[in-house]
Amino acid sequence: MAKRSLKASQKGIIRAKEAFDRNGWTQEYLAAEVGLSSRQSVWKFFTGRPIERYLFKEICFKLNLEWEDIADSPTMTLSEEQVEKAVTEDNSDAWVNRIRDYLREQIQSQYNTLQSAFDLTQPPLEQIYISIDFLPQVSSQRWLEAKDLQYSQLSLERPNLTHSDQDAISAMQIAGQSDKLMLLGKPGAGKTTFLQYIALQCNKGKFKSNLIPLFIQLRTLIVQSIEEEDSSCLMKFIFQIGEKCNLAPEQILQLLQEGRFLFLLDGLDEVTDVNSDTLFRAIEKISQTYYKNTIFINCRSGFNKYYFRDFNYVELANFNKEQIEAFARKWFVATANNKEEGLEKAEQFFEHLERPPNKPIRDLGATPILLNLICSVFKEKGAFPTKRARLYQAGLDILLQKWDQARGIQRDGIDPHLSLPDKIKLLGQIAATTFSNDQYFFDVTDVLYIIENYLKNLPHSPSGSETLWLNSEAVLKAIKIQHGLLVERARDVYSFSHLTFQEYLTARRIIASLGQYNLEKELIKLADHTFDTQWQEVILLTISMLPRADFLIQEIDSRVKNLVAGDEILQKFLLDIDAKVKSIQLPYKAPAVRAFYFTLLQNRDLNLAVALDVKFAGINDLPEDLNLDLTLVRIFIASLSLLKSSELNMKKFLNFCFVLDLEKKFTLESSLKEAMKDLKAKLPSLEKDKEYIQDWWKEHGQEWTEKFRSILVENRQICQDLQLTPAQQQEWQKYYRGNQFVMECLQSDCQLGSGFKKTIEDNILLPPS
Repeated sequence: MAKRSLKASQKGIIRAKEAFDRNGWTQEYLAAEVGLSSRQSVWKFFTGRPIERYLFKEICFKLNLEWEDIADSPTMTLSEEQVEKAVTEDNSDAWVNRIRDYLREQIQSQYNTLQSAFDLTQPPLEQIYISIDFLPQVSSQRWLEAKDLQYSQLSLERPNLTHSDQDAISAMQIAGQSDKLMLLGKPGAGKTTFLQYIALQCNKGKFKSNLIPLFIQLRTLIVQSIEEEDSSCLMKFIFQIGEKCNLAPEQILQLLQEGRFLFLLDGLDEVTDVNSDTLFRAIEKISQTYYKNTIFINCRSGFNKYYFRDFNYVELANFNKEQIEAFARKWFVATANNKEEGLEKAEQFFEHLERPPNKPIRDLGATPILLNLICSVFKEKGAFPTKRARLYQAGLDILLQKWDQARGIQRDGIDPHLSLPDKIKLLGQIAATTFSNDQYFFDVTDVLYIIENYLKNLPHSPSGSETLWLNSEAVLKAIKIQHGLLVERARDVYSFSHLTFQEYLTARRIIASLGQYNLEKELIKLADHTFDTQWQEVILLTISMLPRADFLIQEIDSRVKNLVAGDEILQKFLLDIDAKVKSIQLPYKAPAVRAFYFTLLQNRDLNLAVALDVKFAGINDLPEDLNLDLTLVRIFIASLSLLKSSELNMKKFLNFCFVLDLEKKFTLESSLKEAMKDLKAKLPSLEKDKEYIQDWWKEHGQEWTEKFRSILVENRQICQDLQLTPAQQQEWQKYYRGNQFVMECLQSDCQLGSGFKKTIEDNILLPPS
């Protein structure tokens, strides 16, 4: 067996020095010629010390010498003829299988573990892995403007920053078709997990089964090679694997030349700047010299220090709804005591996730590491936190520090004065400024000006404008690469990774206002956005983080009540409803009953009524007074529907006549009973032919319906003919939704003064006094 190292004999040293002198080189130049960043190995060569076998040959080749004539023969335990014979034998398949067998258990053990930033033990990777997708064009390379991306969100009720207009392609499909792949993605997007999965699949013979899978954590590899300071770290690693499998360097070189390796290089961005050049040369050398091998590299988006020739650059796509559900279902099954329990918990998770208040949480699920977080939280509590801000802060903590800490990564500093609290404050400034300007997507210059203004107010900040601008660019790059909170959606166009983080950081920025006076000014400005649905999550988050939320909620409530002040019809309608409610005895809170009657003739929305009194959730078990009014309104609406038809639908008319028989279901007051009896008597007999009935309704239907309305107004104080214009109808809806939002604020997990909540609730849907 040939040893891995060679050294020059005394005669060989003399011949090598003569050749070296003839070329007029320096040792540094020769080192660079063979791909080394220092002359250490060259110095060892000329002093007769052992160096790596392949380096020894490379130096001899550059000096135009036969390495056999220079080497000290005692370093060989096999003759060159024996080694050459072993290499030339057609045993490459056997060598591949020998290495695969050696690595099999290690790969299955080490790479079936999911990386985690949580204290909880995570299930094996293969139990929860789902199919993922790639975006064929890297987002940061697209030629789009901020206004193009902003416009694409206009039709959405809630902007979705995680959605891409690119058609995603199956990751395994692209991987199967690629020999050189650069996989980009933001932190926690699943880059390492994908390479681990590839290693496991190859290990089991399900992906490129004729190759040797080598999963290499680049930051670990480079640390092990720091003392050498050359570009041979990857080659050394490969030769070490061969040595453990009793394969000579020549045999490994033959496998490299045949392209029998699958290199899975993890974390290019995790290597410190001081070592990155060395690593780049090592990868580039293998990629170009042994070009038949398959090389997959992963790296965080925005790390563009190097460009690798012949590589296909792709970007990990965010999870879509189906992928979120698939992952969560697998995760809950994998962490449950049995499959049935896990599936039941997953269904509960989906039901909670689809609730309207949890839309911001649902947004986070597009990023795998944050989906893992919300699954873990739900598993512990069986619900999401009522203070959503705590969940969002946990997500920020993962991206800002815990994700790197959990993996022992120490990144290069961007500015010695930019501490973690400074980063959070800066992000809050960026979020608040852009959100206030209705910017979900913003140009790089916009965000750089915000960063520059923040940095120049820090202690010991450099005064030069050029230095400040360069520092601002470095900070932006760090936030993008290290934390992934700002994402380059197109060339020089940014957004927050999730709208949820932009909203949360905006709320934090408001809370951080110094002094009570400044805080109240900010809260008054915030209350001005009461009717802007895009701001309501920011308002709710701010309320949940305030030590006392009375002031802000009072400001919101006053803006809702101001809508009534200039609308006399609305004022009278509210007073009529209040009088109606006071005239009947019901087991509900009065504000809830007012909410019931407010929408009775419109869309019969019970959300506000239920928010005020949960007993209203039982719509099928209403007290007789409410049930009667609900039935009468439905009949009245049916009569209006019949009037709108160009030709009377006889089937609908027959049903209409039958439902008018109210006495079978309700006990009616005598006045209403007599009035309805007279009204029914005016309808044509159902024994008449179809033409007669249709003609009668066409001539008398309008008059009959108006009489019906007058009976309802007089006897039940409902179905008033308000004759609202479309603009007034919109204002009334705005008023109703405003009251809904007031209740949402009151019911959030916030701190309120004694009696404050009851005072606000008692005055809902009443005109201001």
